[in-house]
Amino acid sequence: MQDPQHDAIVVGSGPNGLAAATVLAQAGLDVLVLEAANTAGGGTRCAELTLPGFLHDQCSGVHPMGVLSPFFRSLNLERYGLDWAFPKYSVAHPLDQEEAVLLGTSVEECADGLGEDAAAYTKLIGPFVDDAPSLFADLLAPLRLPQDPLRMVRFGLRGFRSATGLAHASFKGERARALLAGCAGHSVLPLEKLFTAAVGMVFLVSAHATPWPVARGGSQTIASALASAFRAAGGTIRTGTKVRSLKDLPRARAVLFDLAPRQVAQIAETNLPGGYLRRLGRYRYGPGVCKIDWALSGPIPWRDPRCSEASTVHVGGTIEEISASEAAAWNGTHSDRPYVIVCQQSHFDDRRAPRGSHTGYAYCHVPQGSTVDMRQIIESQIERFAPGFRDLILAHHTRTAVDHEVYNPSYVGGAITGGAADWTQLFTRPVLRLNPYSTPNPGLFLCSQATPPGGGVHGMCGYYAAQTVLRQRFGRRPQPLARA
Repeated sequence: MQDPQHDAIVVGSGPNGLAAATVLAQAGLDVLVLEAANTAGGGTRCAELTLPGFLHDQCSGVHPMGVLSPFFRSLNLERYGLDWAFPKYSVAHPLDQEEAVLLGTSVEECADGLGEDAAAYTKLIGPFVDDAPSLFADLLAPLRLPQDPLRMVRFGLRGFRSATGLAHASFKGERARALLAGCAGHSVLPLEKLFTAAVGMVFLVSAHATPWPVARGGSQTIASALASAFRAAGGTIRTGTKVRSLKDLPRARAVLFDLAPRQVAQIAETNLPGGYLRRLGRYRYGPGVCKIDWALSGPIPWRDPRCSEASTVHVGGTIEEISASEAAAWNGTHSDRPYVIVCQQSHFDDRRAPRGSHTGYAYCHVPQGSTVDMRQIIESQIERFAPGFRDLILAHHTRTAVDHEVYNPSYVGGAITGGAADWTQLFTRPVLRLNPYSTPNPGLFLCSQATPPGGGVHGMCGYYAAQTVLRQRFGRRPQPLARA
């Protein structure tokens, strides 16, 4: 017997897929979400990867954009069980032979730790902190007229530059330059590329707006809260259902893909024109990641103990070291001193490990499709700033770039951010179209992080894709986001 007609089907249940589905269900539509894995969540799943009782985030672990997301805030996900745990500091950036640089909510405190660059840092970042929620409403949106054009012009005049260019033009000392480089490194781009300064500034401003939190009980609780909000609006989720072709789907007026462009091209090959398929095929995904999870007998013994008060530690040293590491991954080689992002969820969430024990999580950027296990090199980088770290390791779990794609086929070649965000794709992802969420087929839409505003656990790609579907397919006028 044929399934009943649905208004919309969402293929993929990552944060963007669940966000799109929730918007459509709240509009009164009959919405079905299909997920190939046995658990919804995409990059926000958890598992005991090392030892029993040690709960690890399989991909995303610290969520600055999640807590600042206008869509997540509108849903009040706390009523569905999401509980944020906030650190004292968002970032610690250890350096050789001196105290770590600390990034907390206070601009003044952070600036004081930068020595001779205190005033320059305050001048660069301070003007964007006071009205950060409004700024992020513009930054986490597709290309459009911003709510505050003048503020975005001021931000853009600084952010269009390369991170190395802005750092050397703005700062005299290594501490401020390293802090900016560590934040800009989240772009997964060489720091000499245009607009990497904007990424660095986004992360700096976000940390001053609110500490970068972890989700109590694991990142899976974010997906669970979104799924609960969706079901409360009348939606249905079906897991363990792999979609290989549009023929696998029930009848629906609209289909949304929370998938990589390559997957969309494979599934909808006979329903999209050849030119559009070729453009999807030219989409560039950028470097991958190699990630290590550890079960630890105690907290990481940072040489500067204040690093333990940060949810994220940027291990990479100076701006020159970080820049060389990111350029290497982009150019197809593996750095022997990589920029490493360390997340310390168990320091702020006692549900992650047995009493007295801890989890550790770190990754570095590697060439697209790499099969290299970087564990020894990553551990050496951490040991450099935390002598005795290796002595605490009870067990480990390694996931190479290729392993990431096996875990989640949307991470093509291990690229966890949805695709390279250099200037050639920043405003045209995944292809150049007036509306990036629509396709030449009026019933097919894109809602993954390959669409604007790009990677991160924030759901805004799904939110804006759903607004497109409501307008183009159902003739509905988009509604502004409600405040929680």
